[in-house]
Order: sequence, then C-alpha cells, then structure tokens
Amino acid sequence: MARKRILVVDDEKRQREILELILSEENYQVSTASSGELAIKMVRQERFDLVLTDLKMSGMDGIQLLSQLTQFDSSIIVILMTAHGSIDSAKEAIKLGAYDYLEKPLDKDKLLEIVERALEKLNILDTEIIGESEEMSKVKKMILKVARSNETVLIRGESGAGKELIARAIHNNSPRINQMFSAVNCAAINENLLESELFGHERGSFTGAHADKKGLFEVADKGTLFLDEIGDLNISMQAKILRALQEREIMRVGGTRPIKVDVRVLAATNRDLETMVKENSFRSDLYYRLNVIPINIPSLRQRRSDIPILVEYFLAKHGRSAFRPIKGLTQAAKKLVNDYSWPGNVRQLESAMKRAILLCEGDYIDVEDLPVEIRQSSEQTSGFTFKLPPEGISFEDLERSVIIQAMEQSEWNITRAAKLLGLTFRTLQYRLEKFEIQRPSKYKDFE
Repeated sequence: MARKRILVVDDEKRQREILELILSEENYQVSTASSGELAIKMVRQERFDLVLTDLKMSGMDGIQLLSQLTQFDSSIIVILMTAHGSIDSAKEAIKLGAYDYLEKPLDKDKLLEIVERALEKLNILDTEIIGESEEMSKVKKMILKVARSNETVLIRGESGAGKELIARAIHNNSPRINQMFSAVNCAAINENLLESELFGHERGSFTGAHADKKGLFEVADKGTLFLDEIGDLNISMQAKILRALQEREIMRVGGTRPIKVDVRVLAATNRDLETMVKENSFRSDLYYRLNVIPINIPSLRQRRSDIPILVEYFLAKHGRSAFRPIKGLTQAAKKLVNDYSWPGNVRQLESAMKRAILLCEGDYIDVEDLPVEIRQSSEQTSGFTFKLPPEGISFEDLERSVIIQAMEQSEWNITRAAKLLGLTFRTLQYRLEKFEIQRPSKYKDFE
C-alpha cells in the first residue's frame, strides 16, 4: 500500500520541522508549507491524503484555508491545530468540513492517534468500496468528512453505481455506527403503503391495521435512515418528509400526537432533481433541505481504470461461493469488458461476472462466457466506420445529426438517448439546448 501523503501548514518554522519529524518517523510522506497561500498552490499541483494546518497564521488563516481547500476539492481531509483560546473557532471549523482539531501544545500521542484514525478509516473504506481511481478516492475522502456530521446527505449517481453502499459507509464511519441503519426504496413501495412504512400507523387507522406499528423513522431513532430513489416521491409525501426533517418529529397514520425522532437522513436519486424542481414535480424546499451535502458517484464509464480491480474482486468473491476458482479473463474477454459502456454500472458488472463464472468451463473466462449484450456491443462498435470527406465536415452539424438520430430512436426520451450516446443526462440536455433541438409536437415531453 502506498505511503499516505500529509501536508503540514504552519507559519512557524520550528513547528513545521517538529511535525515533519514526528510524522516521517511513522512512515508518512510529509510535505510542509509556511502559509495558507503556499498550501493552496501545493494542493493544486499534488495530491495529499490529509492536511494538518494551524488555525492562527499570518495572511490566510486555517479557516480561510479550509474554505479554499473545500472549494477546490471537497474530499480533502483537514485537521486543525489551535490554542486553547480558539477552540470555539476550531469546533466551528468542523461544521464547515474539518475532520477534527488538536489543542496546542500538541501531544504527540494524541496527534498520531487522530491522524491514524482519519487515515485508517480511509483504509477501511478501500476494502468496503472497491476502486483506486481519482474519482473514487475523492468519494471515499468525502465520506469521511461528512460521516461525523449529522447533516443530510444527497447521494447522486446512475442506477447500479453503489448509492446504498456509500450510504452504509457513511453510517459505519459515523458516531451512530452502533445504532440502526434502515433503508427503503421509495420507488419500490406502493404510494398508499409508503406513508405507513415510513411513519407507522395506529391500530384501526385503516383496514388491516390490527395493531400499532412503528415506521422506519421510529425504528431508526438515534441511527440512520436511507431514502433511496427519493426523486420518485409524490408531492404529498415530499411535504411529510420535509416536515420530519425540519421538526424532527413524525405523525403516525391515524395518530393524534407527534413523536420526536433523532434520525440522520441520507437520500439518493438517479434523477435530475434540479429539472424536477423547475417543472414543479419536486419541492424546492425539500431539495435544498436534502442537498446540504451532495456526493456524486461517478459512473463506471467515468472510472474505467477501476474495472479490472472490480473484475478481480468479483471473480474472487463469487468464485469461492460457486467453488469455481477462476484465474482471470482471456485477453479478448478483457477487451470487451473494458470497452463496454456498462449502463447498469457496478451492479451490472457483478452480475456479468457471476454469470460468466457459472458458464466458464476452463480456468479463464472467455468471450462466449460473457452476456450477449456485451458481445453484441463489440460487434456494433467494430461495424461502425466513418470516412472523412476530402472537403471536410462541420463537426457541429455531425454532432447535431447524431443527437437527433438518438432522440428519434429513443422516442425523445432523454435518459434512453443519453445511454445510446454514452453521455450523462445533464450532458445530453446541455447539448439539446446548445443546438436548439426541439421535440416534435407528437411527443408530450422529455423524460
């Protein structure tokens, strides 16, 4: 495992030297900066796992540095050092995104304990969340930063990208780890039953309510509640969720008294909530309440360097359970897997590897062991050629034409068209606006 990189920021040379010595002896790779301004330049040029900064410095102080670091890369782990008289400021900094603070004069053991704890949790996340790409490294660091807070987190990502895995990692690294983690898929439960599922009901409140029942908000009291696919809630249920978040209390179906609950809510969606807010299909006040801390999970297409690592992990995991020790993939199969667009992301990749293990008759998974959609994607890609005419082309005209073809093929459904083109929903939506592409009147609306 690579040595963890730490940046020490302090305007006192002696303090920098002492900290560099202490941390280097623990096998950390340490760099130092004499000012917040210099630290910003260094972070823009190099990647650091952790920044240890003094609170009171001439020029840019620790709070200002924290703010700028967060704006540049919200995943950076920051620990503050402060004198006793500034502890209130340090505590406030934690609300702004700092991981923790140390009181001066520094205690060596305490220093190493906090640094080790922050980085050890990052190591644990490496075993829970598979991936070493820069994109996933940022997600892991962001998890550690938000885990200690009680704020609501909105997890964004395509279907199958691992939103619930991220939610569980936040819970497992939070002070609520020993309390309940409850999860509900808002799109999978009938609207008429969802209110009872979330808030509970009183006996006799409706046909079949033979006894009092606690809802998930009560069940998860002192713990964490994960609301998956929250973009699928109707307006009425959105209002009730908003009230629960604002008042920290719920009302059971058929109940007459409010019930106080201490629940941290994590929400997730693969839908474009901003557009839904503009279309009045999602409440703006609930959106802002949920989006206090956003975490965006990259699609598998956006972190292709993680595909071989995930393949190796799934082969080991499912090979053991199927009593089929698979050594790997043939070169041809590797190329197909690496080049495929993976619209179902990590969930689809895992399913493909499970299937391939069962069908494989040798030590290595070959092309014929892979699902048909992966094999066909290669045939479709290899069959696509474009010859540039001698007089050249207008690239924008070509792009506009391809987008229109994709929209027509998908019956003007943006989500499906984006998958055909290997784009995100927002990217395709931007291009539709850029090229002023309008839907034909026979189509009611974009989806």
